[in-house]
Amino acid sequence: MIDLKLLNPLVRQISEERGLPEEKIFEAVEAALAAAYKKEYGEKPQIIRAKIDSQTGEAKFWQVKIVVDKSEILNPEEEENLKTENNEGIENKKIKFNPEKHILLEDAKEINSKIKAGEELIFPLEVREDFSRIAAQTAKQVILQKLHELEKDNILLEFKEKEEKIVSGIIQRIEKRVIYVDLGKTFGVLFPNEGIPGEHYKIGERKKFYVLRLEDRGRGPVIILSRAHPKFVSKLFEMEVPEISEGVVEVKSISREPGNRTKIAVSSKDENIDPVGSCVGQKGTRVATIIDELNGERIDVIPYYEEPAKYVAASLGPAKVKETEVIPERREVRVFIPPEQISLAIGKNGQNVRLAAKLTGWKIDIRSAIAPEEIVAGGVAEAEEKQTESQNNESAEEKKDLEG
Repeated sequence: MIDLKLLNPLVRQISEERGLPEEKIFEAVEAALAAAYKKEYGEKPQIIRAKIDSQTGEAKFWQVKIVVDKSEILNPEEEENLKTENNEGIENKKIKFNPEKHILLEDAKEINSKIKAGEELIFPLEVREDFSRIAAQTAKQVILQKLHELEKDNILLEFKEKEEKIVSGIIQRIEKRVIYVDLGKTFGVLFPNEGIPGEHYKIGERKKFYVLRLEDRGRGPVIILSRAHPKFVSKLFEMEVPEISEGVVEVKSISREPGNRTKIAVSSKDENIDPVGSCVGQKGTRVATIIDELNGERIDVIPYYEEPAKYVAASLGPAKVKETEVIPERREVRVFIPPEQISLAIGKNGQNVRLAAKLTGWKIDIRSAIAPEEIVAGGVAEAEEKQTESQNNESAEEKKDLEG
């Protein structure tokens, strides 16, 4: 009999320290008892389970046998083929019968007439309380493994809910340009291509990160983080602007070149609320907080329009657009701009027009208002840009670094 006066406080302590449900810890203890019983008194193929009575502390043990139909069992010839030819087709469909683990359907029906193939039949075992040192060690290993699995499942569940959200963490270490971040119960990983270019990270520094995805790498869950993703900026706005979190103001689109510039288009569901003003804040306080988090990255907040001409014109700000021509069949907008505004509309290295095209989803062709037939160098930008092969290779190498 197990002393519940000792077990219950211990389970409660583990539950509080590791943030795990008490019933799951009891299940781990029961699995450990079953493993110890099997080690001491059972046979290797057997399936043994244990149950602790929460009222008395009495432990009961059962042997479990899986009910199988004769048609599911390998015959001697098929077993021989498996040995000589490694016939995977037979192995996947049929099993090797073991009387310690299986019971024939016809024999099982003599015990329970309603039982079906694939179900389990349990047989009570003699209650044992004396276990050797080796069996106790086995039990210890099982309970540690079970607790580790429970913690892993708990972390995966918790961070699954945090996918595509912002978390705060402390930079723990930096190896091969990969940043490891302490998130409390687990760690996150920031690959170089998910960091803001030119941003420097210090060990012990606390920063915000966007949860890109979760990966279960066997040893434990890994949280892949980003500070370069466009949604990192939109989620920062959601945190900083109550009108967005309340659903009154909506982020319609966002385009970003991390470390340099972001364009974000917003609309309001309430005509009395200015979406751009809400995001910028009084005297620019709200957007300034986000710019500080992004180490000075420039942010253009523009109003969203359904009409492509007005939307594209707004997206090219701060340049002033004189006239537009929409070419729907090519999903293109030709924009006519005063000559002195052209360099502003294009931006340094074409950044402004490039981000505007990504934001609106329309190809943009900037032309001079006084020479509309002439193509302007650097004035054409496509709506989408495909990831280059070198970027794909870089991402693969980073994952390899983590696994190494």
